[in-house]
Amino acid sequence: HLNTIPFFIFYSMFGFQRVGDLIWAAGDIRARGFMVGGTSGRTTLLGEGLQHQDGHSHILALSVPCLRAYDPAFAYEVAVIIRDGIKRMFKDNEDVIYYITVMNEKYEMPAMPDNVEEGIIKGMYMYKSTGEKRSKVNLLGSGTILNEVIKAAGILKNEYKVDSNIWSVTGYKQLYDDARDTERYNRLHPGAEKKRSYIKECVGEEDQLFIAASDYLKALPLTVSKWFPGKFIALGTDGYGQSDSRSALRDHFEVSASHIVFATLTALAERGDISADQLNNSIPSLNIDAEKVNPARI
Repeated sequence: HLNTIPFFIFYSMFGFQRVGDLIWAAGDIRARGFMVGGTSGRTTLLGEGLQHQDGHSHILALSVPCLRAYDPAFAYEVAVIIRDGIKRMFKDNEDVIYYITVMNEKYEMPAMPDNVEEGIIKGMYMYKSTGEKRSKVNLLGSGTILNEVIKAAGILKNEYKVDSNIWSVTGYKQLYDDARDTERYNRLHPGAEKKRSYIKECVGEEDQLFIAASDYLKALPLTVSKWFPGKFIALGTDGYGQSDSRSALRDHFEVSASHIVFATLTALAERGDISADQLNNSIPSLNIDAEKVNPARI
């Protein structure tokens, strides 16, 4: 017989939310294939109304046991994920479904760094560092918002002399499933050598700062925050979508480069690494409006 490799492509919030029962049923009957959430995220789909913008499908994805969910930023990440899915489902005969969110935004697609394929599949990898040695400041970005993280890293280095590690988080569900499974193993095997979660393999045990930004609810990165050693700040698109430019939407939801920078500076000031004056002086240049209405309440 000849296997077909199904791709089910749907449009933003009209996808995962509306066919959730069918996704669960597909898992129940051990279906395999790819689901692609087109124009996903809450800020990439400019000019559309509240009913179109998906900021929570990756939260819903957490509820489906057989689902492997990914929010890639670059073409090479998509290619690695699809290749892995074909191997798992149609060579290794695993009963899994792949969910991949993609955007309708045009931006530069870089070449794939060396030795990142495993990290892409497991959920995160270091895209690059802005310093010669590894920093204690970590900026985590997913999907289209990784571009804002990269911009923020440049501002932090050039304007504030702060180096950072830039991480592409391709799959929070993958990180969550691994950390949860590792925690369970260690609990049930008290006498055995402790396993390390993939998160700890990536970032180690040393106290650090983590700023995580995505085009989805803050609850998504917060599902894994307890496994990161140090202070963890989540930025996300809580609230209804709006119809505006991408830059305005990202400023509205506070996931823009300037808000990522300000969140980092605030945390550094709390740790005593920069002065309160430096933090206050950054507010005008970053165009931070501290008095605007919380977007999560609109």
